[in-house]
Amino acid sequence: MPSKRGRMSQEVNAGSMADIAFLLLIFFLVTTTIASDKGILNILPPKQDPNDPPPEVELNERNIFNILINANDQLLIEGDFRTDAVGLSDEIKKFVLNFGRPDEENMALFNSLPASLRGMAEQSPESSDYPGSGGAVVSIKTNRGTSYELYLEVLDQVKKAYFEIYGERVGLTAEQYRQLSGRTAAEAELIDKGKEGIPMAISIAEPDKLGGGD
Repeated sequence: MPSKRGRMSQEVNAGSMADIAFLLLIFFLVTTTIASDKGILNILPPKQDPNDPPPEVELNERNIFNILINANDQLLIEGDFRTDAVGLSDEIKKFVLNFGRPDEENMALFNSLPASLRGMAEQSPESSDYPGSGGAVVSIKTNRGTSYELYLEVLDQVKKAYFEIYGERVGLTAEQYRQLSGRTAAEAELIDKGKEGIPMAISIAEPDKLGGGD
């Protein structure tokens, strides 16, 4: 007759535990969402045909809002020396929404703006002619020594100005407009309505060679 102690001692089936652990591993791999860095959401232009150079577009200097960043991360904005980009988006909104020499099409654009934007819009002949094509352009030029962080900060300020204009035209905040994906017809309509007649005209100039004040 086997002893009581012998009857209580049973072998553990390790095989079933390995199966359970394997199934749990598969479950977590399938259900876990891995965050990914989307990077800079810039759309690159199509490759230019070398046999078909783009036409040269001449713009009056008043239609160009110049932003220069040197190798020491110092800014020259419209000829004014700055050490940071504070308030830049408001200056760009004022520049973009200027109707210094509007044609008939851009006068219609002005009249279509909500009252809040019309109240901000000026008609200074010293600033941009109008927001439409051939009018206001924001130019950013850097140096090869410019930090990537400051370049992105300046670019974000420029885009913020446009997104605030677009959002206000359709009753959204700049961030809400920026989050529109265009995947639905309603979102695509809001995107088009927001930027209608006011293209995001940003010119990124080729950086200067490395140098302290260039």
